[in-house]
Amino acid sequence: MYGPGMNRAVNQYRQSGALAEAQVADPYRLIQMLFEGALERIAVARGAMQQGNVALKGEKIGKAIDIVESLRAVLDHKHNAELAGNLDALYEYMSRRMLEANAQNDTAALDEVARLLREIKAGWDEIPAEQRRVG
Repeated sequence: MYGPGMNRAVNQYRQSGALAEAQVADPYRLIQMLFEGALERIAVARGAMQQGNVALKGEKIGKAIDIVESLRAVLDHKHNAELAGNLDALYEYMSRRMLEANAQNDTAALDEVARLLREIKAGWDEIPAEQRRVG
């Protein structure tokens, strides 16, 4: 029904939609979007790994690592140093596991990182609106 350009059009739509949302999102939502983006890239990398698509696997793992490192960079060590320190160590661990997954074609390592990210995201999603700091 649709031609081969359809995938490209859908991907462009997804990218422009995410960009548009990011431009109007509050800081709380931006962090949610980072979690979602990392999880999506890990899922694509896992599929690429299973299909033997080395280039796509490496690209998506690299982007997932970039997102995790972005989450790490925005941690607020002043307001809750213990929590920020724990998350910093966990994000570092996740980045290392993704590098190992890439080098060793280890889907279990990607699954572990995805599970950890989902747990952190679930906690983030449960923060009551009145406790979300904006700015």
